[in-house]
Amino acid sequence: MKICIVSDSHDRSDALAAAISGARTAGAQVVIHCGDLIGANTLRASLKLGLPIHAVHGNNLGDIPALYRMMAGNPGIFTYHGEEAVLELAGRKIYVTHMPHHGHAFACTGDYDLVCHGHSHTAHVGKQKHVRDGESWLVNPGSVAGIDAPGVKAVPSWVLADLSTMTFNIRTLTTCRT
Repeated sequence: MKICIVSDSHDRSDALAAAISGARTAGAQVVIHCGDLIGANTLRASLKLGLPIHAVHGNNLGDIPALYRMMAGNPGIFTYHGEEAVLELAGRKIYVTHMPHHGHAFACTGDYDLVCHGHSHTAHVGKQKHVRDGESWLVNPGSVAGIDAPGVKAVPSWVLADLSTMTFNIRTLTTCRT
């Protein structure tokens, strides 16, 4: 199963929809949004693409009641989990949060195959050793809006993941517009 991992859209509806559209074209079946979505209107174009979207909030909360109303109006397509999400997709246990230190801590538990987070606006894919003498994948898709991280020139990025092979490909919006 392929999934799209995005974060830090910061009300940039066009960028979010472009990433999800590219992911859908590449075979993604589900979207994970790692926070700082901000407003419910940011999702309108993306929801029309038909992929189920799981989202958590970040440190820029936006209009939480509107996000819950959006979820109620789009059952099975949009799920707003609040601060964190625990998902099981294609037999893989996945933890989703916004903050990197929470992501790192949960990757260290060994309870999850994949831990996704955002916040830094810098894309990163790597393995984290955990307390059970193994490793968990730790993925930050960067900012789909392309908002600069402190000291780093950012490009709009997202991750296409294949849960069957546990491979992760950082993509930019120019890549997904082909």
